[in-house]
Amino acid sequence: MNPSKFRLCRRYLLTAPLLLASTASFADVSPALDRFDLSLGAYYANTSTTIGASDKSGQYTGNVNLERDLGFEDHKTVPRVKLDFLLGDHQGFSFDYFSLNRSRAKTLSDDISYGGNEYDASASVHGKLNFDFGSAAYRWWFGSGSDVFGLGIGAAYYRVGAGISGTATLDGESAQASTSYDETAGAPLLQLGWRHAFNDNLRMYFDASGVKKNGGNLNGHIYNAALGLEWYPWKNVGFGAEYAYTRIRLNDDRDDYNANLDLKLHGPSAFVKFRF
Repeated sequence: MNPSKFRLCRRYLLTAPLLLASTASFADVSPALDRFDLSLGAYYANTSTTIGASDKSGQYTGNVNLERDLGFEDHKTVPRVKLDFLLGDHQGFSFDYFSLNRSRAKTLSDDISYGGNEYDASASVHGKLNFDFGSAAYRWWFGSGSDVFGLGIGAAYYRVGAGISGTATLDGESAQASTSYDETAGAPLLQLGWRHAFNDNLRMYFDASGVKKNGGNLNGHIYNAALGLEWYPWKNVGFGAEYAYTRIRLNDDRDDYNANLDLKLHGPSAFVKFRF
């Protein structure tokens, strides 16, 4: 055999397995997953929000439902961003972020109590709630066909700002009063997921996640579940729709009193999606 042909043949025999392994690696990616997936959209949430405060002995000094007592709208459009990308074929990162900011001024029709302050009917009060949530997780995907199941472990960041101010009654006299707090915290996060590909353009998914923290100034739990559908009329651009339920119960242990938040969100979301 010609020496140059022999060297060429030997080079092919050495490199072919590497090329085949690389091709097989890319082929192992499930059609239910993308190497890069960005979702930009909004969560049209039905909300029920209760904020409370108690003294250090545990005696309640007032719970206020923002929708019922202060006239907050029971629906709110919440911007949301989600990002997933793979490292290899079965592992990767997942990120999620949304923010809920609300405020309202109202002349009361009924008495309310919050943070040790009594706000009588006909008093003018102002309520606010700001909540931010962001998470990052490392995910493992199991399966390579049309169905894959995922497990993610990571961390979540959240911030709560809430309060009520207005004309309160103290010892029979009216005066301006205010009770508010603003705290941030981080906590471990656990995620579960399922993806199913009907074909290259249509897929379904289910995601669930939980955050729980004991101790610290801001503690409690946050749970989220969502069922969604993705449709890609174009190769790299598509649309997503999901229905989600979120439950947030947090306690803020302050020096002079303890505050709490009980927030329920549920409703549809819509996204513009980009994949590569």
